[in-house]
Amino acid sequence: MTLDTNDQHWTKGRFRVEGMHCTGCSGSVEKALTAVDGTRHVEVNLAAEQASLDYNRNQVTVDELMEAVRKAGYQLIPTEDESDRLAERQERENRKLKAARRNLIVAWLLTGPVMAWMALEMTGILAHGSTLVMESVMTLAAAAVLFIPGRKTLVSARRSAVNLNPNMDVLISIGTLAALSTGLVALAHHLGWMELPFHSFAGVAAMIMAFHLTGRYIETKARGRTSDAITKLLTLEAETATVIRNGEEAEVSAQEIRPGDVIRVRPGGKVPVDGEVIQGSGSLNESFITGESMPTTKSTGDPVIGGTILEEGSLKIRAVHVGRETYLNRVVRLVEEAQNTKVPVQEYVDHITTRFVPAVLLLSLFTFLIWASFPSLFTPLLEWANGIIPWIEPSLGRWGQAFYAALAVLVIACPCALGLATPTALMVGSGLGAGNGILIRKGEAIQRLQESKTMVFDKTGTLTEGRPDVTDFINLGSRPDNELLSLIRAAEYPSEHPISRAVVRYTESVDVANVEAARFRSSPGLGVHAVVDGREILVGNPALIQREKIPLTDEIAGQIESLESLGKTVVIAAVDREAASLIALSDRIKPDAREALQWIQEQGFRTVLLTGDNQRVADAIGRELGFDEILAGVLPDQKADAIEHLQQDGQRVVMVGDGVNDAPALAKADVGIAIGTGTDIAIEAGSIILVQGNLRALVKAVVLSRATFQKIRQNLFWAFFYNVVMIPVAMAGWMHPVLAEAAMAFSSISVVGNSSRLSSNKLGR
Repeated sequence: MTLDTNDQHWTKGRFRVEGMHCTGCSGSVEKALTAVDGTRHVEVNLAAEQASLDYNRNQVTVDELMEAVRKAGYQLIPTEDESDRLAERQERENRKLKAARRNLIVAWLLTGPVMAWMALEMTGILAHGSTLVMESVMTLAAAAVLFIPGRKTLVSARRSAVNLNPNMDVLISIGTLAALSTGLVALAHHLGWMELPFHSFAGVAAMIMAFHLTGRYIETKARGRTSDAITKLLTLEAETATVIRNGEEAEVSAQEIRPGDVIRVRPGGKVPVDGEVIQGSGSLNESFITGESMPTTKSTGDPVIGGTILEEGSLKIRAVHVGRETYLNRVVRLVEEAQNTKVPVQEYVDHITTRFVPAVLLLSLFTFLIWASFPSLFTPLLEWANGIIPWIEPSLGRWGQAFYAALAVLVIACPCALGLATPTALMVGSGLGAGNGILIRKGEAIQRLQESKTMVFDKTGTLTEGRPDVTDFINLGSRPDNELLSLIRAAEYPSEHPISRAVVRYTESVDVANVEAARFRSSPGLGVHAVVDGREILVGNPALIQREKIPLTDEIAGQIESLESLGKTVVIAAVDREAASLIALSDRIKPDAREALQWIQEQGFRTVLLTGDNQRVADAIGRELGFDEILAGVLPDQKADAIEHLQQDGQRVVMVGDGVNDAPALAKADVGIAIGTGTDIAIEAGSIILVQGNLRALVKAVVLSRATFQKIRQNLFWAFFYNVVMIPVAMAGWMHPVLAEAAMAFSSISVVGNSSRLSSNKLGR
């Protein structure tokens, strides 16, 4: 169970759920958890077989949650990220697959003789109901199929019906048990216990259940493949590592590594944990992070990520993040969380599926009554259809034909396909994204990105490298450069802002005295204030200087305008409230920014530049990159308001930022895309995180979003189309119940298979 404290008493928990077969099952679990006092934000994912929720530790315990789900007929199992490793996952999947295969084999061993006998009847070699012995054998075999391999289906149907949330198993169970009962009635007639003659459908009951279990096996196997993404991520973990302790090398389990340990990685070896290179150089294969096949060169001081492979060279690294804090484990958690969220369209589907089974039951009853009451209306049609489709029965009699059609309606309906359409595509899509450096934190982002037409970009760290350099230093007074730069350095040194760091780096290139500020204060988006050697120092943009009412001559204003027209950012240093120097900085635009923005615009997005720079600087960069709209002079605390203003027209807005100063705007946007770098993926504001830190990843994210949602649309279309077409066909008596069940199973399998095809998408590479 993953625990994250949301506030003082609320905790987020994620659990594994066993026993779910269809969307009705997931609905029952969700209903059971929601009914418990002290729970909120309950989400149950059928495809991932997981449940997530927030619960109040003062009101409810994990044991009480487990008991609530047990009463609903399912099993809730707490999971630990560290212990729920690859071997356990594979063992669990193999166990489920073996059970499904065993049920399938037993069902067909019992059904095979029944099918052979029915085939002899259809070919005329045997007459219908030819012997009491065969009638008895067929009924007994059908009962064995239903109550031995089909037992779980019957149990699932009972508990979902008791909880007033009927699932697909209810339809299968009612249909097969009703068909089995006709065999008992026919058998009683043969024995002379009752006078009512009735055609036996017991063999059909066995075949329906056998096909149902076949579909369940294939679906279990296919659904296992949709979770391959997490399995593949877990296989990247190194099992052992060479640790240097007390000057000696020793091979230990990767789980024994602690922060600060020094580890040697040789050619062909895996980096076991996240760390920093302290000696050596080499080429690392980071394809599972970036999706790029070209290796990355690493040397002293560079960060490395656990799971990457050293292709050549030799490295000594110091462990920084180990266990659940490594990049790999955090990615696994993010992918699992994304797979457990819902795309908005799923809410509509869930609304339909909760009413689907009751509606099918009513349709089946209506079909039976119509056929029994007005058989003459359908007989000519059946005789005509029988000439085209040999398995249609034109002469079962009024009650037999009514039962035949009603049974076909029961088993042809397929809410399973509807329930699997969205989560299976989301599982495969989120896994594909993780392998390409695109982490989807919220499933709703997949759909929202399709609906958005405006994409807003922060400048620093998003469009630019995020590492500005000083290009011009202009001394405005008589004070020597070294003395002035020493004062400026002292004022800027405590700040972590990229511009402050750039100024400090510049001062290190010249010989300046190293002094410290006595008092320091930062004004976000404007600059810094400090007192150095008794002098008041201000270093900031023109807006700060204007606010502080520090006079600027026309000559200085002209110099500032000239520098800004070149796209440079200008900060002004003032000493004792007198302008002392101008410092111009330039941040290189990322090499892939122009191409990426052009592609984004070709996809129909309106692009907006959102920056704290003044209008002249913003216009210069905006013109160079071809933005449709430029919003300049927007301070960090105003960016969320700017996003809200764009949303007022009813349009959905995507915000692309670096996840630090842009956090409020990312959270406010309909889709927040945060650009991270390396191991820095703990960006809570973004619903999509781009680990690579370049805009090629943004293009991939849009392609991934569209490809995933296209699969969702395809799945939903075929699931709806199947039911819209097949239910009327069954009501008309044109569908043999056995073929109806086979078609139903195929619809679920096709949805899962279609989702799995998404994994082959190359995302435009």
